[in-house]
Amino acid sequence: MRETDAFLHALRFMTVLPVRSDETLEADWLSRASKYFPAAGVIVGLAAALVFAVASRYWPGFVPAVLAVATSALLTGALHEDGLADTADGFGGGRSRETRLVIMKDSRIGTYGTLALAFSVALRIATLALMTPSFAWAALIAAHAGARAAATWAMTALPYAGDPEATRITYSVTVLDRSGAMTTLLITLAALLPALLKAPSALFAGLILAALGGLAVVALARRLIGGYTGDVLGAVEQVAEIGLLLGLAAGAY
Repeated sequence: MRETDAFLHALRFMTVLPVRSDETLEADWLSRASKYFPAAGVIVGLAAALVFAVASRYWPGFVPAVLAVATSALLTGALHEDGLADTADGFGGGRSRETRLVIMKDSRIGTYGTLALAFSVALRIATLALMTPSFAWAALIAAHAGARAAATWAMTALPYAGDPEATRITYSVTVLDRSGAMTTLLITLAALLPALLKAPSALFAGLILAALGGLAVVALARRLIGGYTGDVLGAVEQVAEIGLLLGLAAGAY
């Protein structure tokens, strides 16, 4: 797979943008494209930051933050929010590995999923509302790229827990080789750089919170279902994004 096609596949998976590629999809395309998940996050973060900046010229307070979060959800088709809700319902309501996986496949949302979504949206809006436009753009890019890097890491740290026969995607045991890991790291570091220059201690706090949250979701997934699914990756992304924004919001003062 060419690197350009790998990036386009990652962008197509992570967003609703009408991305096309001339390359025929191979069974393991998702694993091979996962190194570019943070790059897709940069694009989502830039779009949300642009909306935040424009809205801030007309409305103070929470309006720009609400519009920025809405932009990211629309641009991704609420992919990660859906994963968070399904994971919360499955982990909270299931009593065995099999029932948890069944619940996670159910398109209906339950109490755990509703609460998880409410807290996720509320925390992201509240943290962004503390930021000025000159700081929010760096925070949004860092949070979206870093959170998707966490999802890539989760694919590497866990085996696939779903039914391989029920999907047309082959989940490789080794998601990232050394070159892929370096690509992911370099993209993520570049995305974090503006926030690092503006508020290094706040970024450090955000990275710690994001890592703790991501590790908690990964540990739960390993214990409760034996690995990851697409929904678990969405949950990791959301928790890591919230952690990064919480830490970065400390640098908004």
